[in-house]
Amino acid sequence: MTALLEGLRLVECASFIAAPSCALHLAQLGAEVVRIDPVGGGPDVGRWPLARNGASLYWEGLNKGKKSVAIDLSRPGGRQLAVDLITAPGPDRGVFVTNFPKGGFLGHAALAQHRPDLITVRVMGWNDGGSGVDYTVNASVGLPFMTGGSENGEAPVNHVLPAWDLMTGAYAAFATLAAERHRLRTGQGQEVTIPLSDVALACLGHTGQIAEVLEHGDRPRHGNALFGAFGRDFVTADGQRVMVVAITRRQWTGLVASLGLQPAVAALEVSLQQSFECDEGLRFTHRDALFPLFERAIGARTLAEASAAFDANDVCWGRYRTLSQGLAGDSRLSLDAELFTHLQHPSGLSYPAPGAMGRFGGVPRLPAARAPRLGEHTDEVLAQVLGLSAARIGELHDAGLVAGS
Repeated sequence: MTALLEGLRLVECASFIAAPSCALHLAQLGAEVVRIDPVGGGPDVGRWPLARNGASLYWEGLNKGKKSVAIDLSRPGGRQLAVDLITAPGPDRGVFVTNFPKGGFLGHAALAQHRPDLITVRVMGWNDGGSGVDYTVNASVGLPFMTGGSENGEAPVNHVLPAWDLMTGAYAAFATLAAERHRLRTGQGQEVTIPLSDVALACLGHTGQIAEVLEHGDRPRHGNALFGAFGRDFVTADGQRVMVVAITRRQWTGLVASLGLQPAVAALEVSLQQSFECDEGLRFTHRDALFPLFERAIGARTLAEASAAFDANDVCWGRYRTLSQGLAGDSRLSLDAELFTHLQHPSGLSYPAPGAMGRFGGVPRLPAARAPRLGEHTDEVLAQVLGLSAARIGELHDAGLVAGS
């Protein structure tokens, strides 16, 4: 964590990845994040992966450093408490992050009646309001038909990283701060809607893939080959698999030199009347001629021999490993790094948790903070934010409108 956003308070009412990760980023930059959780937890409270005792490692990972207020949102009294928390007065307040539907009691127009300068940042699935998650949006934009190789035939291949969720959460954090800056200058609140579908389309547009489709049609599958440059997985003599990439001129010349392939590559350039050093696209176009040279050269070396040659020539490469192997065997991925804080979590487990991802030269990095237990801060927030007395809070507990941890 860092204290850059200290003093800013936002209320989150959200589940799954995109909206909670938005508030997580802001919390780790110093904002106070108050989660409104349904009594008993929302739909992601038991989301996998799980600890052996059944606690969600997913939930406690996405909600680090936040406060939790447990409210029965199915009843009018509970809904009014939520509205009061979201629209509580004061500077550096009145910021709401959610993935609830636009209508209903958490709709921006209804909330803004209580606080006209309210900022609502609403993560959506589809831009028409339809239900969608990362995997359904990704299926619709065609990436599973570019993933995989010829062995997959016509079948789509899903990926395991929820890229659009993560991108949307990061963009939503950026958008939250942009809207808050606008309010500081103008006094105006607003609703910001961020659909996963728009994030996916924008990212594909930014990387030229929409223009590519309009110009050439759908991109075929290329297996593990890097599209548009030189890159692929290769197997060493001792059966280890490495990913080798050469996009820049320096990466290419270093790779060729590391394997002693200058004569063979030069002969191929002469026969094709092309220069691979000057144009990375040609390395992709002629990959069927180039790949066998590198397969033989890498396949004749052990991993130790190949890695020594690669590192001596500044080759861009990486060894294929499982996550557990990477965490155990690569100092760049060390859980002892400054990024991590060893915490005791609500699940009862003790393990390192990441804090803010950026390093700010002018502000010290603070330790990461654990996720809350459901309802852990109910009494504290109701007293501090809404000014409720202990007696009134007790009445709310007796009525079942709120719950503690």
